[in-house]
Amino acid sequence: MAVDPSAEIHPSAVVEEGATIGAGCRIGPFCVVGPEVTLHAQVTLKSHAVVTGWTEIGEGSTIFPFANIGDIPQDLKYAGERTRLVVGKRNRIREGVTMNTGTEGGGGETRIGDDGLFMAGAHVAHDARIGDRVILVNNASVAGHCVIDDDVIIGGLSGVHQWVRIGRGAIIGAVTMVTNDVIPYGLVQGPRGGLDGLNLVGLKRRGVDRADITALRAAFQALAQGEGAFQDRARRLGESELGDSAYVREIMDFVLGDSDRSYLTP
Repeated sequence: MAVDPSAEIHPSAVVEEGATIGAGCRIGPFCVVGPEVTLHAQVTLKSHAVVTGWTEIGEGSTIFPFANIGDIPQDLKYAGERTRLVVGKRNRIREGVTMNTGTEGGGGETRIGDDGLFMAGAHVAHDARIGDRVILVNNASVAGHCVIDDDVIIGGLSGVHQWVRIGRGAIIGAVTMVTNDVIPYGLVQGPRGGLDGLNLVGLKRRGVDRADITALRAAFQALAQGEGAFQDRARRLGESELGDSAYVREIMDFVLGDSDRSYLTP
């Protein structure tokens, strides 16, 4: 066990032999830290948090009570193979959150980016890839093998189906089931999620130029009302003047990229 001398560990906490505890870490009462866990500098575990498995928690992250981070996947195909969970820097992982390690069939790793907020009861399943600044609101669930790009918000009590991709800057409303890929900056809502528009509020908050927002709105209309299949419409965007916008090109590249699912269409 490697524990930095500056770390504070409550006497009632269990830190198993082999764990690595970085500088300035604080481990609260009744926490459990497994033997293959690495806590980087300034990580805080509040009381009753559990971090187990082959798990790495990035610098400055905080894990709140009763979260269970790094346990085995909820997948019947999992046969005990050694897989891992990597959590980035400055994440806030609130009460009752669960994050699982990967599976051999999914590449063996679940990965969380930086600066995320995972609110009470949220779940990240095996082999998921979560980007930076992602927010999972209370009791939102991301299933196995999903890819959630940067700056996505997933509303409370919402679920994302296995293998779904959600593009950068998209927003998913509360109590929504997402079964197909969501374009970057898309707005999805309703019990069986439909693509209802663009995340204009998020774009404005990030200071996106008005010309780019106008181009995105025109591109969305072209995707919604153009002739041919959805991918044909996306391909034509690149041939139009709308393709001069980097934001529109991002949508086009996303739709024309590899996916195991179809797309939510306007």
